[in-house]
Amino acid sequence: MPHARRTAKPPSLAAWIRRARELGALGARIVRPRSVVCAEWVRMKCEYGCDGFGSCRTCPPHSPTPERTRRVLDGYRRLLLVHVRHGKAVTPLVVRLERELFLAGFHQAFGWGAGPCRLCRTCDFDAPCRHAEQARPAMEACGIDVYSTARNAGFPIAVVRTQADPRNYYGLLGID
Repeated sequence: MPHARRTAKPPSLAAWIRRARELGALGARIVRPRSVVCAEWVRMKCEYGCDGFGSCRTCPPHSPTPERTRRVLDGYRRLLLVHVRHGKAVTPLVVRLERELFLAGFHQAFGWGAGPCRLCRTCDFDAPCRHAEQARPAMEACGIDVYSTARNAGFPIAVVRTQADPRNYYGLLGID
């Protein structure tokens, strides 16, 4: 019988929480798929209220539907929810963590960011994505109720009413 190839043990989930903080997250928590709330109304809020609607592949109607997102989420045992103060920092952090998780042996790693993709001035729907390695759909674009999901994990989130109100943004990573 040939020798089994030894593989390094992947870092603990606590190490990934620490890594998220090292990369700029205010906090991170391991959550179960059922604690992530998906709803149709979330995509309607994108359609009737966001100027990014239909402008890129990561936004509705091009992003995964809430039903597809629910099926994908339910294919995981554990997810990592990351809390970030600045919206533009969420997706790059998620993409970096996704890559690091993958290289550490978590081959199912996939991330959801926040807000419309801003990698290109305009999205060319007639050509392959120029930044596929960095573009990720936003949680809300896929029908994830970010408010309920963050609250389920014990994170702060509230409607921003004034410029002085604190902002809380979230990203999500499927681990395994």
